Amino acid sequence: MSDADLILLAGVLLAAGIVAAMAADQVKVPGLILFLALGMIVGEDVIGVRFDDVELTRTLGTIGLILILYEGGLSAGWNQIRPVLGVSLSLAIVGTLVTAAIAGAAAIWLFDLGTLEGMLVGAAVAATDSAAIFAVLRGSMLRRRLARALEGESGMNDPIALLLVTGLIKWIDDPGYGPLDMVASFIAELSIGAALGLAVGYAARHAFYRFEFPTPGLYPVASMAAVAISYGLTEGAGGSGFLAVYLTGLILGTGPVPARRTVAAFHQGLSWVAQISLFFLLGLLVDPGGLGAIAPEALALSAVLIFLARPLAAVLASSFAGFTMRERLMLGWAGLRGAIPIWLATFPVIAGVEGSDLLFNAIFFVVVTSTLIQGATFEPLARRLRLTTSRPALPRPLVEIGTIQRLGGAVVAVRIHPGDIAIGRMIKQLGLPRDALVNVIVRDGVAIPPRGSTVVEADDELHLLMRRESLEQVEAVSERWRHGPLGPTDLPDFGLRGSPQIFTVRPTRPDDPDPADPDVLDGIAVLHSLRDRRDSRTALVVLRDGRYAVTGPDLVAIGGRRQLARWAVERAERKACDPAERSWWQEVVGVLTAPSIR
Repeated sequence: MSDADLILLAGVLLAAGIVAAMAADQVKVPGLILFLALGMIVGEDVIGVRFDDVELTRTLGTIGLILILYEGGLSAGWNQIRPVLGVSLSLAIVGTLVTAAIAGAAAIWLFDLGTLEGMLVGAAVAATDSAAIFAVLRGSMLRRRLARALEGESGMNDPIALLLVTGLIKWIDDPGYGPLDMVASFIAELSIGAALGLAVGYAARHAFYRFEFPTPGLYPVASMAAVAISYGLTEGAGGSGFLAVYLTGLILGTGPVPARRTVAAFHQGLSWVAQISLFFLLGLLVDPGGLGAIAPEALALSAVLIFLARPLAAVLASSFAGFTMRERLMLGWAGLRGAIPIWLATFPVIAGVEGSDLLFNAIFFVVVTSTLIQGATFEPLARRLRLTTSRPALPRPLVEIGTIQRLGGAVVAVRIHPGDIAIGRMIKQLGLPRDALVNVIVRDGVAIPPRGSTVVEADDELHLLMRRESLEQVEAVSERWRHGPLGPTDLPDFGLRGSPQIFTVRPTRPDDPDPADPDVLDGIAVLHSLRDRRDSRTALVVLRDGRYAVTGPDLVAIGGRRQLARWAVERAERKACDPAERSWWQEVVGVLTAPSIR
């Protein structure tokens, strides 16, 4: 084929991969399976393209896995993984070892393999696939803590599975190599990988801060340099390069890094290219005719893996983490397999392990059935176990957040679902704290600049901007948008009054409450806040006795609705009143004279 033909073929395959991903999203099947199927269709048994270069596949698979793991760490960030670090590590180490042992024992019995060869199969299928996990979580409403635990595990258990596979191959080739050697190798490689991965990550983040690049396009280049240095340096030092690149991405994805969204979008695109290419190549390697001969045994091994090995391993590994049994069962069901186990299956083929072709086909069959069953039922099971929320498991804000974070802010996106109590409420009635506001509303694919009077509709996506310290409070408020309570939408009826209400204007006293959010004034409880002024600690509130009050840093005015409105008109008409002050008093007048005020 000419260069032009090769380039054309690459473009057609990438376009086919995009179509496959879109189709998979519609039918709720993991897109990775369709990429594999595409490779098998193009292969020698169907269209006729012959490809059997296992070593090239392993090399390209290594590059693809590096990009996938790095993107996973970059998207997560240390702040998200830190609360679930213990359970993620336990799932990655204890969970992988237990899964490998149970699945390996089943493989020995089902395929009549030797002990080490059977454990080699178990080690390969024990690895959950980070690309598969990320693909499922991006469209999931799973509880955030569970999603983060799965994210952390998928980034950390691939190095564990790789160490198991390479250690068992060494043991098969050299009977003098044993369990103690494997344990020593585990400790050394993971320690070196963790140390160098963190070191390169912090160095890269410091470089992003320290040096101002002449164009934003250089930030993704610098990020690629960090990936290559992290992996190459760690592997050269005898450590786990995969663990290193995941940790490097985790550190670089933490905090207000310049051009963070640009870098994240670049690596997300590379990750998709890596996934499509890797699964396509693995599909080319598979011999569809050889799968039928081992189908019964491979299906039985899949059943052991799905219904026994992974659930038991997850329940054991998460026993200390404070999860309920329903949550632990969900962790057990979420052990999706993908390209990683198939890529690991190329290692015994290259090493010349006896029966490696059988091992490769068996692992391929197990991965496909496991991913189809678990991937397709992931979200329905989460809903059935009541483990979903109104928020996406992995939200993606519209705006570039690096600069906002550097200035002490945060951005989150919240979707309003049909039936939520927030529907029909105005933005000002959502109960957000003073340090938070709705920055933009995405409605029917269109961005709407909100006002306080903008009414929330079903399927709106609200993008919230706030100070970082208010993040937990805002998340708690947004949870109430679904089921309530949100506070009254109408002011209460105070009944008939037999005498005029007292009107007073006085200076603010040292013992007065916060004028921006008062709870009591002159011994009378504040019932409801009607308006607040963001450029000054000033508010318009209604008191328990039916009067209204304007509170501020200099004075407090309390009285009946009409009295306070007339006083506010006088304030707005003063010659010395600046535009911002005049706008505030006009807003106060508008609220007090509105027909809805009784």
